[in-house]
Amino acid sequence: MTFRFDNSYARELEGFYVDWQAAPVPAPRLLRLNRDLAGDLGLDADRLEAEGAAIFSGKRLPEGAHPLAQAYAGHQFGGFSPQLGDGRALLIGEVTDRSGRRRDLQLKGSGRTPFSRGADGKATLGPVLREYLVGEAMHGLGIPTTRALAAVATGEPVLRQAGELPGAILTRVAASHIRVGTFQFFAARSDMERVRRLADYAIARHYPALAEASEPYLAFYEAVADAQADLVARWMLVGFIHGVMNTDNMAISGETIDYGPCAFMEGFEPGTVFSSIDLQGRYAYGNQPFILAWNLARLGEALLPLFDADAGRAAEKANAVLGTVGARYQARWLEGMRAKLGLAGAEEGDLSLAEDLLAAMQGARADWTLTFRRLAAAVTEDAALRPVLQGPDTLQSWLSRWRRRLAPEAARRIRAVNPIYIARNHRVEEALAAAHAGDLGPFDRLIGALSDPFTERAGLEDLAQPAPAGFNEGYRTFCGT
Repeated sequence: MTFRFDNSYARELEGFYVDWQAAPVPAPRLLRLNRDLAGDLGLDADRLEAEGAAIFSGKRLPEGAHPLAQAYAGHQFGGFSPQLGDGRALLIGEVTDRSGRRRDLQLKGSGRTPFSRGADGKATLGPVLREYLVGEAMHGLGIPTTRALAAVATGEPVLRQAGELPGAILTRVAASHIRVGTFQFFAARSDMERVRRLADYAIARHYPALAEASEPYLAFYEAVADAQADLVARWMLVGFIHGVMNTDNMAISGETIDYGPCAFMEGFEPGTVFSSIDLQGRYAYGNQPFILAWNLARLGEALLPLFDADAGRAAEKANAVLGTVGARYQARWLEGMRAKLGLAGAEEGDLSLAEDLLAAMQGARADWTLTFRRLAAAVTEDAALRPVLQGPDTLQSWLSRWRRRLAPEAARRIRAVNPIYIARNHRVEEALAAAHAGDLGPFDRLIGALSDPFTERAGLEDLAQPAPAGFNEGYRTFCGT
């Protein structure tokens, strides 16, 4: 099996990682291979079906692989941990895909590393399949994301609070695994030479045009801020809650990374929290734009000496960029909301139009996904919103304002950007429960729907429906460690 490895992180950033090997597993078995992604990477999917269990368990690494555990730090729920790192993951190497893009291949759940901090470094079947599923859901929605290439059962039990659970390993593909926390790791040690080296590497890999900028590090900071603002706006537009927006879980590439206690909101409520470890609601749905800015402030602190030799001027430059984050986010969010509403062009009153609809949705705890999807029918039918808003007569004035702003073929436009299928919590749990019982059929069916979430299909009606009453009120998600 040929992987076209070119391991630039290992080659250029010695001292940023620890060379390591995956722990042996007794009986690896390939559960699922993402054949479409394999094709994008220029890999032979048929051969991987035959050989993937050994490769994606770390039992037999392909020629050219360079397995390593990356070092990083991070603010976790606001508190700084100076050393985190890949405690249960190994970057096995980088390949170039068919489009010429460099992509990381990482094993997640491959055993202890020097960064494990006493943990076993393993993963269990449920969290592995959850990350596979939600990553593909985000990809189907057009949101930048890491993706799963494969899921492998290890054949060994893993001990957790719930008892012994089946072990598994995820193979994750990312533009890179460089995080805000990677910069923080070296900045916290006052090792600014390594911060500079990392910034140079990140610019060359992700934002190469910035190398010619008059102030490349400040331009890099601005580019990351822009990418992150765009990403979080996209999350908000589909009702996605990351659940653990620590700085070590924010990739400077602008991809969604680390699907742990994530979930999609159903009934609209900005304070929605599903994560079992987010006891204070720090990472609630409505707080995500504020945490975006907070995390970017931490990145600015790590990069500060690169902006200017004078500390005062450096802070002014960083604050100038940071001060634009809210406007960047708002512009991306409003642009996306105009598309969701099917509006023609842009007018000053569009923000209030969107906010008035959201206020009505919040009052009714209306289903986020179905409300926006039903707008396609509401273009001509007053009653179309009744099933989700429970009394659209109160919205008659809003409907009139909205219809005056509609673009030609508004219904088609609305259906094109508002999904009918999302990874609803009860369906995810059903798929995972079936997988634990040895049946991957529900998982495959859900993946099939989520791969094209905007096209309504016969036979999938149940996947478009909200959870049973009361399900989400007590629902909790877990980080999977």
